[in-house]
Amino acid sequence: MSEQPSIFDILGPIMIGPSSSHTAGASRIGYIARQLLHDEPKKAVITLYNSFAKTHKGHGTDKAIIGGILGFGPDDERIRDSHELAAQGGLEWEFKFVGDFVRFHSNTARVKLEGKHGGTVEVVGASLGGGRIRIQEIEGFTVDFNAQLPTLVIIAEDIPGSIQKISGAIAEKKGNIANMFVARNENFANMIIELDEHADKETVEKIAALPWVKFVRRVEPMLEGSSRYEK
Repeated sequence: MSEQPSIFDILGPIMIGPSSSHTAGASRIGYIARQLLHDEPKKAVITLYNSFAKTHKGHGTDKAIIGGILGFGPDDERIRDSHELAAQGGLEWEFKFVGDFVRFHSNTARVKLEGKHGGTVEVVGASLGGGRIRIQEIEGFTVDFNAQLPTLVIIAEDIPGSIQKISGAIAEKKGNIANMFVARNENFANMIIELDEHADKETVEKIAALPWVKFVRRVEPMLEGSSRYEK
């Protein structure tokens, strides 16, 4: 999916660090992983690929992605001290590096998180420049979204009528679907549903209560002009 460049691709986002690709984008990937975990992270295993792996120290990618996992936006001053703050908060982390992996974009990270209440999630995202990102895998499923719109991420048994029931739950609260992406494996379907407006808690709970839904998370974009993401 191609995107037209915006003024932010030229000027860059408001951020801490020298590179919108290696710092701002990295922090956003970390925070998307945090939202998908839906828990306070206690352990992170982060694999950096290609350019991320080769230049992470000089560009602060390692600090930015840990900052995102802690919940810091790209312009949050605490990114500079994210490693120390993570250690103080009890977050354990490990970095791995893969220098040349042609299947992935040059600035790609795989983030595996474990939460304090037992939850886990694995996310692959690429930083495209100008602070833009593209989430490419969740829990082994191929996906494609940029977290610029409120998004529901759903993993469910692949049964007839599942999309209709989930769409109906959104429509009941007058939600409007902007885009939908569906990927399947042998038994499960992954649905990425981008919405025009924020999905309320009641809608999320109604979808989660469907007996064949295994995983549902709400991902929110960063608030403009804020150093924090919406909770």
